[in-house]
Amino acid sequence: MNDKYIDWNDLKLFLAVAREGGLSAAARSTQRSPATLGRRMHQLERVMERELFHRHDRGYELTTDGKALLEEFTQIEAQILRQTAPLSTALRPLVKISAGTWTTHLLIKRLDMLTTPQSNTLIRFVAEEKILSISHREAVIGFRNQRPTEDFLVCRKLSRVEFAPYATKNAPDLWIKVIANTPSAGWLNRSIGNNIVCEVNNPRSSLDLAIEGNGIALLPTFIGDMHPQLLRVGKTIEELSHDQWLVTHHEDRYLPEVRSLIQRISTLFECY
Repeated sequence: MNDKYIDWNDLKLFLAVAREGGLSAAARSTQRSPATLGRRMHQLERVMERELFHRHDRGYELTTDGKALLEEFTQIEAQILRQTAPLSTALRPLVKISAGTWTTHLLIKRLDMLTTPQSNTLIRFVAEEKILSISHREAVIGFRNQRPTEDFLVCRKLSRVEFAPYATKNAPDLWIKVIANTPSAGWLNRSIGNNIVCEVNNPRSSLDLAIEGNGIALLPTFIGDMHPQLLRVGKTIEELSHDQWLVTHHEDRYLPEVRSLIQRISTLFECY
């Protein structure tokens, strides 16, 4: 490394650009202009004498050096946050649980099975259809539809997930179509044609519409069976059936708060 000074603020900006995948999104979260961020990233690369990003029209993609820097400084950031947190929160461990819409819905509905008034753990639910990075600590516990292959992850197989159509007794024979990047939304797009009552861009909205008797929603059976107003109005869709895996970092699995939550979540899914 040369004798140029590294501005620690540039490292904070690097974290934002790396996580957002581009300058425009990072500009919104950092309140800096894209031009300023681009200039600061170039300066950081010159000082560190390594290329951190591949720059494309579609955004900023991390190089191997960039990925290594992101992982190291994510851990440093977490340590700094723990050390500087107010005493009232510093003693309460935070566990971020990442899951899709439906699994998050179940976890929230059965929060009583995950925590108790005596529990010292603060749970943060992160509802995302995309997979968040556990190595970068975007989540501590995550749900996956396939067994992970990364060496640093450990997993536990949960009950199998199945999908079926649900509606109220007198609902019209029309589908609620979901516009989203999910396998179930893809099946609806291929299978129901124009036999629809409306479209939604949030899977959860299809449940709300079905409960109100507006049409047929394609739901995981663990969600549809939870609501007594809804009836199965067709067979399970075999091509959408899949195993579900509970995943965490191998370094976190022995933390008391993580170990306890993994056991409680596993018990919850044994009921469905």
